[in-house]
Amino acid sequence: MTALIWLALDGVGHPADALPESVWNAKLPTLRPLVEAGLALDAGLGVPGLPQSATGQACWLTGQDAVRYMGEHFGPQPGPTLRRLLDQASWPVQLTRAGGRAGLANFYPPGYFERHLQRPRHGCFPYSVLSAGLPLNPPDLPPVLPTLGLSYAAPWAPQHPLADIAALGEALARAAAPYDLVMCDLWLGDLIGHSGAPELPSASLRAGQTYLQRVDALLEGLLAVGAKVLLSSDHGNLENLQTKSHTQARVPLAWAGVLSPQVSDIVEAGQWVGQQLELTSTPSLFDPPPS
Repeated sequence: MTALIWLALDGVGHPADALPESVWNAKLPTLRPLVEAGLALDAGLGVPGLPQSATGQACWLTGQDAVRYMGEHFGPQPGPTLRRLLDQASWPVQLTRAGGRAGLANFYPPGYFERHLQRPRHGCFPYSVLSAGLPLNPPDLPPVLPTLGLSYAAPWAPQHPLADIAALGEALARAAAPYDLVMCDLWLGDLIGHSGAPELPSASLRAGQTYLQRVDALLEGLLAVGAKVLLSSDHGNLENLQTKSHTQARVPLAWAGVLSPQVSDIVEAGQWVGQQLELTSTPSLFDPPPS
């Protein structure tokens, strides 16, 4: 099976639900057409409150209604309830059990491991990989900074040229060949989104546009060598920088090299991810066990 490379955006709502002046107005020759050819999905799932990262990502990673399982929208990191769900049903766990190969391409610096030794608070993507018994910083994948070459703090200034990100996409596509699933947990969009204000902050808008241009470059590199790609998001935020909070915006599902899905929300989309990996979703955790 050709590797599926999953670009998991965090906090990026669909352009159809964005403000007139938004990060989506940047020049995005690869990303924007792919997103507009894809789907805009419901992330609220009929539950009051604003969608959150942990439950949203758990929906994508399991094909189960993690919001219903949790009883509310919850985040940013999974607590004991969602960790149980990920332990049983996440795609990295199921793929590993089936003899497949999954990996998370994110780069984690030494300080990350030092902090989590004292108080483990992994996000859903690193948690699901660790739950599957897999390492962070896999040596055979090129390390992907979740900032895609921007600094980690405001004003999120570029630290690496845009061409480097396109080259990284090409290198990642080639290195992914022995894998079934390679994920990139791209969380900077949510961080920039939380810098929003009622009077649209121009620095945040520029940073968000620059970040999406780097997602565009990574995607361009992946597609240049024929990668099979999935792009998703867990909830809205960055598309509306006139608020610091998450939003009710629909979220993008875009793809290349796979069959088009027929889905309307992030739970159905998570189930579709499992189908691309030739996995059948585990029985619903809400159903009683068979007698």
